[in-house]
Parts: sequence; structure tokens; C-alpha cells
Amino acid sequence: MTNDCSRLIYVVTDLIMPLVVGYLLHQQNILSDKAANLLIRFNVIIVYTLLTMLSFWVLPVSWELAWLIPYGMLFILVPGAIGALTFARSHKNLLNRGAYMMSSMVSNVGTLGGVCSYILYAETGFAYSQIIAACQNFLLVLLCFPLAQYYRDRHLAAAHTGGGRINWRQMFLSWNQMSLLGMAIGLSLNLGGVPRPEALSELFSELVHFGAWTALMPVGFLINFSHMRYYYSRVWNLAVLRFVIMPAFIWFTSHFLFSDPTLLHTLLICAAAPTAINAVLASRLYKLNVDLATTSFFTTTALFLFVIFPVMFFLLR
Repeated sequence: MTNDCSRLIYVVTDLIMPLVVGYLLHQQNILSDKAANLLIRFNVIIVYTLLTMLSFWVLPVSWELAWLIPYGMLFILVPGAIGALTFARSHKNLLNRGAYMMSSMVSNVGTLGGVCSYILYAETGFAYSQIIAACQNFLLVLLCFPLAQYYRDRHLAAAHTGGGRINWRQMFLSWNQMSLLGMAIGLSLNLGGVPRPEALSELFSELVHFGAWTALMPVGFLINFSHMRYYYSRVWNLAVLRFVIMPAFIWFTSHFLFSDPTLLHTLLICAAAPTAINAVLASRLYKLNVDLATTSFFTTTALFLFVIFPVMFFLLR
């Protein structure tokens, strides 16, 4: 079995199967709502923190790649800014708007982007995609989680006619930001020249698969097709943002900074990545509109897997 076939199998075992299992567990009433919430928090606080620490420990640090780190932050900042100034304004309900913002900002770079980059460009493409993913992970806890809390607090304040208030401390200091500590520890070990033991490399590989299941099973649990039908027409513009505007922006701007064709093509794949499961998890954690985020995740992922990536595969290989 070739490496490409192995990676393609991961799309099924690590992306599709946990969604199906989570959905079936919900349909059979085997997994409770409380258990799903605990699984989400376990993934964000424990698994996520370990993965970020281990990945930042071996993150390539060089002057050549230094430009890639600030540039990688545009993958969240640009769609977030475009979404906030345009499409998100159509959602008058703040819980809907917050879920839409999560869906527009957080893309599936680390998992789908990484696997697809590996299929086309082997380890080099995968490594480039993970640097972009690391930038996104950093902003997820530093920007997206606080923004989700902001929309939740604004909704409560409006609902109680001023009785609620924005909890600024909770926005920036909560257990959901524990992975920031993991990033700091990993980067300190990296810059300190401490080699990561080989055993931890094997642990990281297993954690990636385990983390995919602990993250995606609760998402499958949350899928409700009867509820999602209402939001299909309200998230179509995310497909325009994710599959047209972002790839065009990245393709145009990246040529001013980078010349490596593999890097340029990997950036294009990452730019077209669909809404990430973390948008659903953030909506769940902060009690935004989970159905809207789930619809965004489901529809953009289906479009990416069955339309966007097959086209890119033939154009970029």
C-alpha cells in the first residue's frame, strides 16, 4: 500500500468514521448530552494542549520560514474581517452571528489541509500546512475563543436589558485557553535546543488520531439534519468566502513573499480548507448557535471533499 493510499484511508478513519459513530451514538441514545460536553472539554483542555506543546517543540524555526508565521495568521484574520464587515451582518441574532464568525474564521487546515497537502507534496507539503495550522491554533485560543465569549455576553446583556455584562476576565483567562501554555512550553523547549524524544514522536502520531476522534465524535453527536435544513440557505456565502475569496487572496499575496512552488500550492490548499470542527466546538463551548456552525462545517466539508479538492488535485499535481 502506497503512502498516498494510507493518507487517503486516514480521511475515512479519522474524519468520516468518528462523525458517523457520534451521529449513531446520538440516534441510539448511547451518548448523553453531558458526556458529549465532557468529551469536548477533554479534547480542548487536555488533548489540544498536549498536541500544541509537542508540535511547537519541533516547529521549524528559521529566518526563511519566519515570514510564514505572521502570514499564516491571515488565514484567520482576513476571512474574519471579511465576514464581520459583510456576510455576518445579515445575522441579527448575536448567537447566530457569533457562530457564523467562528465558521468564517476557523478552517480545517491542520487535518484536511494537512492530509491533502501530504497527498500532493509528501512530507514537505504536510510540514508547511502544519505551520499554518500552528498559527491558526494560536489565534483560536487567543482571538476566537474570546470573541465567542464576547458574542455570548452581548446576547445575555441584550436579553436581560442591561442585566448582563461582558466578562472580560473569562474571555481571556479560562481553561479553554490552556493550550496557550502548551504552546509556550513547546516553543521554550524548541528554542532551548532540547531534542524531543523519539517516544514522544510516536505519542504525537497516536494523539493526532485520538484527537480527531475526541473532536469529531461530539460533532457527529450534534448533527441534526432536521435543524440544519433551516441554515443551508444562510451559510452558502461561506462557500464563496472559503472557496473563492480566500484562495484568490492567498494566491495573489503569497507570490510577493514566497517563490517555492510547493509552498505556494500548499498555501492555496490551506486557503481553500473548509470550516473546521473547532468552529462547532467553540460554538458548543460558548453556547452559540451550534446548528448554524454544524451546517457550515458539514456543507463546506462535503463540497471540499467531493468537488474542490478533486479539482485542485488535477490542477496542482
